[in-house]
Amino acid sequence: MTPRPESSGSRPKGTAGEKIPEQPTAAQKKSAAKKTAVPKQAAAKKATAPAKKAAAKKTPAAQSPATKAAAKKAAPAKTTAKKAVEKKAVAKKAAPAKATATKATAEKTTATKTAAKKTTAKKATAKKATAAKATATKAVAKKATAKKAVAEKATSSKAAATKATAAKPPARKAPAKKATAKKATAAPAQTVPPEMEIAGSPAVGAADRARLLGGTHHDPHSVLGAHPVPGGIAFRAFRPYALSVTVVAGEVRAELHDDGEGFFSGLLPLREVPEYRLLVDYEGTVLDTEDAYRFLPTLGDLDLHLIGEGRHEELWTALGAHPMTHQGVTGTRFSVWAPNALGVRVAGTFNFWDGAGHVMRSLGSSGVWELFLPDIGEGELYKFEITRPDGSKTLRADPLARRTEVPPATSSVITSSRYEWGDAEWLARRAQAPAHESPFSVYEVHLPSWRPGLTYRQLAEQLPRYVKNLGFTHVELMPVAEHPFGGSWGYQVTGFYAPTARLGTPDDFRFLVDSLHQAGIGVLMDWVPAHFPRDDWALAEFDGRPLYEHADPLRAAHPDWGTLEFDYGRNEVRNFLVANALYWCEEFHIDGLRVDAVASMLYLDYSREPGQWTPNEHGGRENMDAVAFLQEMNATVYRRVPGVVTIAEESTAWDGVTRATHHKGPSGFGGLGFGLKWNMGWMHDSLQYMSHEPVHRKYHHHEMTFSMVYAYSENYVLPISHDEVVHGKGSLVSKMPGDWWQQRAGHRAYLGFMWAHPGKQLLFMGQEFAQGAEWSEAHGPDWWLLDPGYGAEPEHRGVRDLVRDLNTVYRATEALWRLDTDPAGFEWVVGDAADDNVLAFLRLDPEGNPLLSVSNFAPVVRQDYRLGVPEDVPAWHEAVNTDAAVYGGSDVTTPDPVKPEAQPWHGRPASIRLTLPPLSTVWLRPA
Repeated sequence: MTPRPESSGSRPKGTAGEKIPEQPTAAQKKSAAKKTAVPKQAAAKKATAPAKKAAAKKTPAAQSPATKAAAKKAAPAKTTAKKAVEKKAVAKKAAPAKATATKATAEKTTATKTAAKKTTAKKATAKKATAAKATATKAVAKKATAKKAVAEKATSSKAAATKATAAKPPARKAPAKKATAKKATAAPAQTVPPEMEIAGSPAVGAADRARLLGGTHHDPHSVLGAHPVPGGIAFRAFRPYALSVTVVAGEVRAELHDDGEGFFSGLLPLREVPEYRLLVDYEGTVLDTEDAYRFLPTLGDLDLHLIGEGRHEELWTALGAHPMTHQGVTGTRFSVWAPNALGVRVAGTFNFWDGAGHVMRSLGSSGVWELFLPDIGEGELYKFEITRPDGSKTLRADPLARRTEVPPATSSVITSSRYEWGDAEWLARRAQAPAHESPFSVYEVHLPSWRPGLTYRQLAEQLPRYVKNLGFTHVELMPVAEHPFGGSWGYQVTGFYAPTARLGTPDDFRFLVDSLHQAGIGVLMDWVPAHFPRDDWALAEFDGRPLYEHADPLRAAHPDWGTLEFDYGRNEVRNFLVANALYWCEEFHIDGLRVDAVASMLYLDYSREPGQWTPNEHGGRENMDAVAFLQEMNATVYRRVPGVVTIAEESTAWDGVTRATHHKGPSGFGGLGFGLKWNMGWMHDSLQYMSHEPVHRKYHHHEMTFSMVYAYSENYVLPISHDEVVHGKGSLVSKMPGDWWQQRAGHRAYLGFMWAHPGKQLLFMGQEFAQGAEWSEAHGPDWWLLDPGYGAEPEHRGVRDLVRDLNTVYRATEALWRLDTDPAGFEWVVGDAADDNVLAFLRLDPEGNPLLSVSNFAPVVRQDYRLGVPEDVPAWHEAVNTDAAVYGGSDVTTPDPVKPEAQPWHGRPASIRLTLPPLSTVWLRPA
């Protein structure tokens, strides 16, 4: 803990270690004298008893035969003194220190009277006591007050009397005891009354000492702190580099014995553990603090039970670092799961990154380690120092850290949220209809590069306005969770519970989400539970052995990215991920999770050659643990967070990705439970078609129609994502063949076809204005293309205007989204016009209201192109024409309504004739 200036709070007056009890008044002395029947000489002897008892407390427990014999003779006095001590202990609790000396004198006088009745003559008793002198008196006091105390080294009577912190003796002193009284009076300033003096120094045992120094102690709270022991309360502290440690309990101060190597200990003859603080004296400063080892665990049995079962759905509230008030004291609770560790300590800025003095305790067999550190708050950096099974040590970031340092720094940061949300209306509205039956067009964003240099709060001023202007219903954020390497775009996560600190604090990120919601825009987030990097300060072999990763090296190593795969079969690991999904949805109001790399999770042989993988228990290639995890994650998210959607990036034909988990399919598996799935096949096929020269497209016509063969097997999203515009693939517009005009025309025609096709739409940033260059995370979109001073600016702005109009018409036309997952919402008009490069189909809403989409992917105008249409529509008019001049096209449009003719065509009773623009898509609605 960082040494801090001495507290200015409520503390006893005077210098440290000084507490002088008040003197008894003359009336009190007189009253005490009247109550006793003992002669003045005996009373005077009793008056010196406090000093004698103080000296007795410093004598060793072991006694010589002579001492024992003397003590045996003084048995009556022993019994009497024991009762007196008990009375004094009660009086100490019941009355302030002010009356202690007076009451003690009276009780001793009364005790003497009682003892006198049990003897034949008072003088005989007095003679025995006098003959025994200091030896007998010390033995009586020792056995009466600390007969079971831990033995210490023998000390002389003189040294004990000098160190004794007793109350000043009464004014009346017997002549025979003047020398003793003089010594007591000359002692240093008193710290505690005699009945609470340190009776011994019960140092930490050798075995515990070695384990604490080595960082391998599993239960430091059983050794350190305050503990009832025979003879009183033992106080032990482990404060490396401290010069001294003093216990402060109310009006009492007692300096602990320095046992060396940072250990301090002492014994106070108390009946109960008091509330106390520690004054820790470091060179140059005194730290006034609570003792971390006096607190009960902050985690209960239910937390530990749920963690062990893998069912703690709010795991982030149990593990990690949490500022809190515990037993009336403010501080931070640290907890971490590390079942293989020999010991765990907390290191951070508050202890100069030396965790030796902050040893965590293991909570049973749960594998969870916990420590409450008082006076530690937000903003402090920390890590866990873990002692591995082989005895070596590793310093690890907190897996449940909710805030981190800005990379490349890797420390975790103590944090708590004070954000007040303003999106209640949005949250109530989003659950009214499922995503697959609602308008759903997504703008994919890489936040660090969308506008390089902007923070979360600065993005909140620009991004919602931009996205709302373009008409998108949602944004999808590429991974926001903390990651060490920016070039991974966030897909190699180390801080699963922390928004990246590159752009601000967690509350800053909340502000961005809130701003988007208040603008009417949903927020999706890429989530990466498939793998994690091997950084030696993060999750890899976290506690010295495979923990989050699979124990089998073949199962653990991800073959494509050099990362590690999670062990989905382990309860605690599955819990870590399921709770993480809930965390983003509940704590940050995320509206949906797009789950990355699902295919790599589902198959044991994913990117592996024969011999590099082991079949499952059924002899198959399916990863049954991953299947169970995905099912649990989806079921839990949908149960707890209404209105949230999960989306799978899954590139295979796995059966039932978006089927309910309790419904089994032909394969015998229940569905995975996702709400939507990326249609990777549509993306690949359609882009392949568009990349061909128009003259060759007739040979690839099936690439544009095949998607309708399986369009209703899942609930699909049509993604033109970041993956399609990097690594030499070129931007979307650059995939189009031909000259610059044809490329832009093909780009616009493709977007029109995409927005009309069954399924939801996703478009990566920069493609909305036909950026010619590939995306680079270093500089983001080429916004300069929209600068009015740039000569080709109208052409790029025209594409962006088209995207806005597509979204506007899309959201207003229920036929384009209401029956996305129902075959009743789609009808081919002509799907086999390969020679013409023409595709035409109807989209229908539940009431049968149609929208006609016609795409001409040839660079020629087709006059009077006849298409069959429903006969009950009296006229059609253009809703969108991607060739309009305002979008940068050749402006071959049909401004007037088109009336159907009674001539059957394409198997329909009526038909219309259209002029199809080159490289275009036209949408027509009933006039």
